[in-house]
Order: sequence, then structure tokens, then C-alpha cells
Amino acid sequence: MTKKFEDRMASAVKHLESEYASVRAGRANPGVLDKVTVDYYGVPTPINQVASVSVTEARTLSIRPWDRSLLKAITKAI
Repeated sequence: MTKKFEDRMASAVKHLESEYASVRAGRANPGVLDKVTVDYYGVPTPINQVASVSVTEARTLSIRPWDRSLLKAITKAI
């Protein structure tokens, strides 16, 4: 009986952790861009699958697309 509620609570905690990961607070975090999708040849694709996202300084994210033609699409998505 309680197993069902434990599963739902675990799911709620996972969701809350993912929401907290996307909160901006002081330091740059690549997780902020997890929900950003880019139109990649007609398919909405997460930005971290078409480019490398890294923190270059404390408050700066660096996005380097693997396909140079995606620059415009990435800029539009952000």
C-alpha cells in the first residue's frame, strides 16, 4: 500500500532536483540550457546534443556547435 506513495514521492523529489538544477544563482551552470532545444534538420534537439556547453568563467557559458551552420538556430533558441 505505501509502496505506491513512496514511488510517487521519489518521482516528485527527482523532479524537484531537476528544477533546482536549472535555477540561476550567481555561478554559471550548463544545466540552465538543458531544456533549450534547437531545430536540427527539422527535429527539435537538446542543445547539449548539437554543441558543447562549458563554463569558461564564473558567470560565462561557452557554447561551441559541432556544425557551424547551427549558429543561427542556437542563437534563436536561446
